[in-house]
Amino acid sequence: MTITTLPEIAAGADELSIWPASTIPLPHGGLAVGGVSLTDIAERFDTPAYVLDEGEVRERCRAYRDAFPDTTGDVLYAAKAFLSRAMVRWVREEGLGLDVCSAGELELAVTAGFPPERIVLHGNAKSPRDLEVALRLGVGRIVIDSPSEIARIAAVVGPEGRQKVMVRVVPGVSAGGHDKIRTGTDDQKFGLSLTDGGAQHAIAKILSQPQLQL
Repeated sequence: MTITTLPEIAAGADELSIWPASTIPLPHGGLAVGGVSLTDIAERFDTPAYVLDEGEVRERCRAYRDAFPDTTGDVLYAAKAFLSRAMVRWVREEGLGLDVCSAGELELAVTAGFPPERIVLHGNAKSPRDLEVALRLGVGRIVIDSPSEIARIAAVVGPEGRQKVMVRVVPGVSAGGHDKIRTGTDDQKFGLSLTDGGAQHAIAKILSQPQLQL
């Protein structure tokens, strides 16, 4: 990471728009985030360095939570964006749930004190270990991303077990952005489509499995 002065960041009027909201230019050049000089951070910790503003993270958590006051479940923070023990604590204290994609993320979260019942295991390539750890730690919900996962999860749960699951539904909606990163359209690999009946078939199959609770 290279620390640049404000004029070098961008030539347009919104020079700081890609930076955290607490970013300010310093009188003698450079930037500060959350009141801390990025140059000082680079000199102390070397580069590259990840810099997060705890105040802004917490403010954004509250904004999402407040935007959905009537939700029957949790507003989830996606661990794949960035996860550390501190981030786990901030998200927990601000009342959000957690979306994890691997056994590693799940174990980090639980050992850092996050309630497993407020964690959702997501991901389109769950390994046997991911499922085993999720069940052992008591994860709240597992998101089913493909038809083959239904039988796999039911088998791991066992005849006496019961696991809450969700279905990743492809709505067939294009919300803009580059073609290669759209995940709501029918021509991509994630989730189950409403258009071809895949989602409906998966739901019926889940309802026939006594080990799974949709």
